[in-house]
Amino acid sequence: MSVGVIAPLRWELRKLRAQYRARAVLVGAVLMPIVVVVVIQGQSRPPKDTLLGRFATENGYALAFLVLGFASQWVLPLLTAIVAGDIFASEDQHGTWKTVLTRSTSRGQLFWAKTLTAAGFAAVVLLVLATSTIVASLLIVGHQPLIGLSGQTIPAAEALRLVAASWASMLPPMLGFTCLAILLSVWSRNPAVGIAAPVVIGMVMQLVGALGGVEAIRPFLLSTPFEAWHGLLTQPRFTGPLLDGLLTSGAWCALSLAVAFVLLRRRDITGG
Repeated sequence: MSVGVIAPLRWELRKLRAQYRARAVLVGAVLMPIVVVVVIQGQSRPPKDTLLGRFATENGYALAFLVLGFASQWVLPLLTAIVAGDIFASEDQHGTWKTVLTRSTSRGQLFWAKTLTAAGFAAVVLLVLATSTIVASLLIVGHQPLIGLSGQTIPAAEALRLVAASWASMLPPMLGFTCLAILLSVWSRNPAVGIAAPVVIGMVMQLVGALGGVEAIRPFLLSTPFEAWHGLLTQPRFTGPLLDGLLTSGAWCALSLAVAFVLLRRRDITGG
């Protein structure tokens, strides 16, 4: 990391820690999975129409996978966009660009400081959400061996490793949505657009991916990597979708950040 980025990075982290919204997201990431687990576990009939849903009320691993499938649809893009979609646009909203750029900080240094802050927040909120979900599911529902997607029995220790790996596989597409939110934040200069648009785009991608006859474009959708963990629960396992998802997410990150960087470099900020 460039020495010139450290100072603005510290400043961005300090601003992030002071944000009520960011702290509320982290608290919600701790508490909401507990509420969801208690509600689902208390249902008389499990959600059999969802993946592993039939085992959700009697197996904690199945319930953790059920919550993962639900969270990947729109919760994860929303959680990361709350910070990433606002991190550049807030400077426009408060008219503080000239102030922050007069502290011996270049646009490039500030861009990477804000990008690292948003990416770090995405990683932390995913870790908190995953930990809360897995711990709550296992403590409240139980940690019996899991029935995999091929009907095989997965021992409890192996199931724990797989559920942790599956939640970890959410990080690349979540970072992809983080970078997309950054692009929309820079382009629109509007926090509402930066926060809401990635969620809407993610839902549209989910709908397009579910349609028939779109096999040619499905691998390029940023929502597709959210489903790559399914291959870990089959016998034999296949990990190709995880690698494809990593490449797709990396491409979305690179393209979004490149366009955002160019837009920020070319912007006339003399007006504030």
